[in-house]
Amino acid sequence: MRAAVVERLDGPAAIRVEDRPEPEGGGVRIRVVAAGVSYPDALLTRGLYQVRPDPPFVPGAEVSGVVVEAPHGADVAPGQRVAAFPGLGGFAETVVVPPHLVFPLPDEVGTEVAAGLPMNLLTVHFALLDRGRLNPGERVLVHGAAGGIGVAAIQLAAARGAEVVAVTSTDAKAEVARSAGAHHVVEAEGFRDAVRELTGGEGVDVVLDPVGGDRVTDSLRCLRRRGRLLIVGFTAGAIPEVKVNRLLLNNLDVVGVGWGAYWLGEPDYPASQWQDLLADLRAGRLLPPIGARHPLEDAAEAVASLEERRALGKVLLVT
Repeated sequence: MRAAVVERLDGPAAIRVEDRPEPEGGGVRIRVVAAGVSYPDALLTRGLYQVRPDPPFVPGAEVSGVVVEAPHGADVAPGQRVAAFPGLGGFAETVVVPPHLVFPLPDEVGTEVAAGLPMNLLTVHFALLDRGRLNPGERVLVHGAAGGIGVAAIQLAAARGAEVVAVTSTDAKAEVARSAGAHHVVEAEGFRDAVRELTGGEGVDVVLDPVGGDRVTDSLRCLRRRGRLLIVGFTAGAIPEVKVNRLLLNNLDVVGVGWGAYWLGEPDYPASQWQDLLADLRAGRLLPPIGARHPLEDAAEAVASLEERRALGKVLLVT
């Protein structure tokens, strides 16, 4: 099979497409139609992610495709369309995934677009509904709103009855956020003052932040009483520090969101999330806008577009 391989840890340019043996294992064997590209793939190419496989390895955490083989007792069967979360190995024509991380697709969801669902949507579901305790009618501020996590957060928050304020840095990214369902869009520069004006000084109930860096202090200042700041990642590069005295006055929460770390101890959790999301998926409320489709041979460029923050919407590799 063909696969995109990280040959050394010096960035996306180290990815080469070559012939590799088909993966072994007793999980669900999937013929990959598309693979989602995410920011952790870029970190993996530099050895900066919390998972640090030794080169050579095949990145790619999420895929969609058709089941070729399934073990006894699996909830899917050969010929069935699925999305899946292999964690690694998705940038290939074939992947083997544990059954509890394979998700049957409803008829209303196309196979290709489904490659953009597992990583971002399940992370955001855990962030907003579990860790963030989001309620209908609350306000949510979403940083990095034109990226994969940001778009998924906008869509899910809006689908669950929240008012969404998106933070973006360009007009093109603002348009992506609006298309995803954001009720309001503010510029990253000066977002704190913009949120204060937009909300009449009340602030927001939840901030979802996959960016980090120097935004954290102003994000805390955007929160109303008993607000929650959800830390999802650090695409800006710098890991921020929080002065905990800022949490006292309005009884604020700063909440870590480690979806993978959580479900490793609760293996059935992703499947239960998928079930909770099915109604919104069938209604078309959670399908990511596809910003770019690349052939497998262009995997290096696809990953670089995430690292350089050029991507708008979800980036796919199509086999």
